[in-house]
Amino acid sequence: MKRLANLIESFAHAEGPPPERLGAFLRWALAGAFPVIGGMLVISVATGVTEVGAAWLVGWLIDHAQSLGPEALFAELWPVMLAVAGFFLVLRPAVMGLGAAVTALGLQPNLYPLVLSRLNRHVLGQSLSYFDDDFAGRISQKAQQSARAVTEVVTETVNTFGFAVAAVVGAGILMAAVNWWLAAIVALWIGAYVALVRHFLPRVRARSKDRAAARAVVTGQIVDTISNIATVKLFAHGDFEDRAALNALAGYRDRTIRFGSVAAAFRFWLMLLAGTLPVALLGGALWFWSQGLATAGEIATAGLISTRLAQMSGWVSMTAMGIFANIGEIEDGIRTLSPRHRVIDAAHARAPDAVRGAVAFEDVRFGYGRREAALDGLDLAIAPGERVALVGRSGAGKTTAVSLLLRLYDVEGGRITLDGTDIRDLTQDGLRAQIGMVRQETAMFNRSAMENIRYGSPQASDAEVMAAAERAHAHEFILGLRDFKGRTGYGAHLGERGVKLSGGQRQRIALARVILKNAPVLVLDEATSALDSEVEAAIQDTLETVMRGKTVLAIAHRLSTIARMDRIVVLDAGRIVEEGSHASLLARNGLYARFWNRQSGGFINLAAE
Repeated sequence: MKRLANLIESFAHAEGPPPERLGAFLRWALAGAFPVIGGMLVISVATGVTEVGAAWLVGWLIDHAQSLGPEALFAELWPVMLAVAGFFLVLRPAVMGLGAAVTALGLQPNLYPLVLSRLNRHVLGQSLSYFDDDFAGRISQKAQQSARAVTEVVTETVNTFGFAVAAVVGAGILMAAVNWWLAAIVALWIGAYVALVRHFLPRVRARSKDRAAARAVVTGQIVDTISNIATVKLFAHGDFEDRAALNALAGYRDRTIRFGSVAAAFRFWLMLLAGTLPVALLGGALWFWSQGLATAGEIATAGLISTRLAQMSGWVSMTAMGIFANIGEIEDGIRTLSPRHRVIDAAHARAPDAVRGAVAFEDVRFGYGRREAALDGLDLAIAPGERVALVGRSGAGKTTAVSLLLRLYDVEGGRITLDGTDIRDLTQDGLRAQIGMVRQETAMFNRSAMENIRYGSPQASDAEVMAAAERAHAHEFILGLRDFKGRTGYGAHLGERGVKLSGGQRQRIALARVILKNAPVLVLDEATSALDSEVEAAIQDTLETVMRGKTVLAIAHRLSTIARMDRIVVLDAGRIVEEGSHASLLARNGLYARFWNRQSGGFINLAAE
């Protein structure tokens, strides 16, 4: 059993991205599993041969029993009867049992994780723009749907069609040995069966693809609503979201009915065709027997073959319908999951060496693929250990700049360098390992507080994690955490996206995570925006220590938090319009001075007037 379960390496990597054509996609998804799949196909053929052999043995035994008569039957045929019993009690069960074991232990438990791990690995490598354009729930559902469908296509195909082909070919040969007319009946019936299948299965495939797409819309709609449930409740839009879900479900229902209408018609014509075979084959065998051209054993063989093929035709056809339905789902999944990575490592890319932290934006242009540029010719050089703040209106390009530095997107013009090396010549993981970042929208996993902080340095000890939490002023509130399973403190889970925490608590855990990472370049995107004034003042002192000796790029709308930076760069419409120290920019009385005046009393003065 263990050997069968380990025949396929369940989590093996695939070569390259998933292809967009069905056949190539299946070869990519199943690479490494084909020897086991081929072995199962051989076993399936052997199973089909034993079924035909069983029918022949029954007919042969009847003919011999009839020729010997009851008196001599057991005296002369007992060795043969023992052999026949051995066939039915040992050989046939052994072949079928082996096939069941290979399917249940070798294929089904391994193919699903093999395919899903490859798809998941490819999805994880996509750039942020891929996820910006789709629902997270829909992408997840497509990956799982495709992995399940590939598993079912493979197992059903090798179990069914090897068996069916061997049984049909064997039946034709067996009937030809009785009478060529009976073989012609089998051949004619097979031709009609193939024509029926060729007519219906492409329709099944197309409508299954439509049904899978509609199901994904339902999943995406429901996940989108649940992910934003707080907004739904705040705006009292439960009825609106219910109608949106019902509209998606109505589309799924309509496509399911269209699929069902084809399936029902296929089933009816299939059963009608299946009924003709016993009538024609058994009737023909009886007629030939009446003419002295067939024996009683051959009648029994024809009867067994005809009823078995009739039963098998229904089973095979419904299996084929399921296979083509799954193929439709695979093709639907391919459209979502196979796009090439937009941000990829160059063939010569390397991990950075010891990093000093010099960062430079050289004539950088970027617009998310649109005509309007978010950054338009940005030139900015940051020396190792220098602390630089980016300031500007919303949409000025501040967050875009740091996203490009982390290579979450690739520049559309110019280049960004780290210690003089174009970041496109560095591996993405190697680059990001050198940059610690705290974002305004802090991401949390539904894992323990300990695991969330340790994400910054997976090899860190518990003591190091707690020390980082203390520096981020998170230790005290973490000790008071308790989740719905009774786990407390650092072992308490934080809920999906950290919903059990306040915004300030999430930011403090994110700061602890970055403190633990201890990267030479530090990016702060509104890192203290969710903190109250008292906690922010304490954390600012911590940040002063954390920033010491690091290259810092900070974004803040609350200008008091960046007044002590070495240099402040003011962006407007994707360009640098001012830069200098806090004092020099105030003296200049430009855009930065206007921002500062508004935040430090401009609104109050206006209200007083």
